[in-house]
Amino acid sequence: MGAVLAAVGIMTGLGLFFATVLAVAHHFLHVEEDPRLEAVGDLLPGNNCGACGEPGCNAFADLLVQAKVQPGACSVASPDDLVEIASLLGVDVGEGSTLVARLRCAGAEGLVPRLASYVGAESCRAAAVVDGGGRACPWGCLGLADCATSCTFDAITMSPERLPVVDPVGCVGCNDCVEVCPLDLFVLAPVEQKLFVQCASPLEGDEARARCAVACDACGRCAADAPKGAIKMVGGLPVIDLDAEPPAGLETTFRCPTNAIVWLEGKQFEVPEEDWRFEGRRRA
Repeated sequence: MGAVLAAVGIMTGLGLFFATVLAVAHHFLHVEEDPRLEAVGDLLPGNNCGACGEPGCNAFADLLVQAKVQPGACSVASPDDLVEIASLLGVDVGEGSTLVARLRCAGAEGLVPRLASYVGAESCRAAAVVDGGGRACPWGCLGLADCATSCTFDAITMSPERLPVVDPVGCVGCNDCVEVCPLDLFVLAPVEQKLFVQCASPLEGDEARARCAVACDACGRCAADAPKGAIKMVGGLPVIDLDAEPPAGLETTFRCPTNAIVWLEGKQFEVPEEDWRFEGRRRA
């Protein structure tokens, strides 16, 4: 009996000791939370999309309160909410870089020869491990809509030619499509970037065109027509320098024989059915 009482006494003593240590630590180490943090968090959309570059709205709110970012970096919150956040914190709304998802491929159905029929799960990730879903270009879009399914904001639909069409108005640059694409074909580009290369194939010349009617064949005409230094050919593909002055313009697309480099004004693949690409023609 005495041993039991001794054990109880020891455990009680230990409990009191550690409780005291925790109380002292809390007193000296406790950090008061900024009362504005909750208010700012309530004004953010709360969907943790990551479009601002942070892992979630709570992390972004913390940076806002610390004045390390501006409210405008959130591309999802409404303009009224951004103004209210700025007023609460006594800062300017600021302007974030609005990003939109773009696809580095224009190889719609009928433009890329089929080597075999893919039979399996309707998923790009599944088809990617079965020799590219039977398409002649293993670097191009598989057209099985993983991106559209994963899009949190329903900003991606599939065209009749099985290419994802991103609505720039609905897209918030959340990165969902970038992460889910097994071929790394999606990129987030500034919405003001009109010039875009719709190809990821490393092949050149006839070999590139044999695999896809709209593949970049590395002819270099766009780079030759662009202002000096605005476009460079790297690994058989044009690389656009967004900081080049003056910026590369629409004229750099005129002589592209396959329409691999384009000037975008809205949705990337929303084009009339009579467009030359879907008739299998090429421009001279």
